[in-house]
Amino acid sequence: MHMESTPEHEWLKQLIGEWEYEHKWITGESDETMTSKGREVFRPFGDLWVIGELTGTMPGGSEMTALTTLGFDPVKGKFIGNWIGTPMTHMFIYEGERNADNTVLTLNCSGPSFEDVSEMADYQDIMEFKSPEERLFFSQYKDNEGNWQRFMEGVLRRTK
Repeated sequence: MHMESTPEHEWLKQLIGEWEYEHKWITGESDETMTSKGREVFRPFGDLWVIGELTGTMPGGSEMTALTTLGFDPVKGKFIGNWIGTPMTHMFIYEGERNADNTVLTLNCSGPSFEDVSEMADYQDIMEFKSPEERLFFSQYKDNEGNWQRFMEGVLRRTK
């Protein structure tokens, strides 16, 4: 079976390249912030997928690596993928969609809750393309009252 690339697959190719990032993390109820910096490199994987590898620091300075795989499932009409990172044992499975003007990709997933790691919580990773050279990234979780709580936001700038 061979699937043809769609406009959604082509849209994902704007991620291909090298990016530097700085993320701000909001920790706990005090709204204290910490920062992390690093590099993310996206490459094509055939015509239907992109793969990103992030290397950098976590809040507090420890090193981390993460892998992201993104594609589009025309049957579901959804962007799909996954995320794994060296500090975690959970694989986050993405399913999401773009906004109407095609500048924001919201990826929904579930993973261990901040309150109790034996419980699962809903999460969103959000990419907002400001220009071909800059994108924003946000992570948030749904709290026990059903409200989205942002815990990380960042800026990525293309270096290549």
